Amino acid sequence: MKNQFTHDVIFCIVNSGFSEAVMDAAKKGGARGGTVINARGTAGKEAEKFFGISVQEEKEIVMILVSSESKDKILQNLYDDVGLNTAGQGIAFSLPVDGVVGLSSAAVDKQ
Repeated sequence: MKNQFTHDVIFCIVNSGFSEAVMDAAKKGGARGGTVINARGTAGKEAEKFFGISVQEEKEIVMILVSSESKDKILQNLYDDVGLNTAGQGIAFSLPVDGVVGLSSAAVDKQ
């Protein structure tokens, strides 16, 4: 059965200062741009004890609208370039998007 969704949104949560690295990795997979939201993590010392990693409170969330076909490649690039085993300590996930407005047909065709 064909996937009814043609777009997905990728959310990548990284330590503050790594949003450009996120976009560099995403663009290698075909993404055109994203939106950065400044955030603050809440896990603190509990996550540090559980995962054995240092946790920086200040975060950046990068939202990237991508074609469904390019999603897996972009997620792999994010894992490789800014994943948990890097200084960015990024976590990325995607959600299907069932409607999009505001994109030109040329932008959609390129994705």
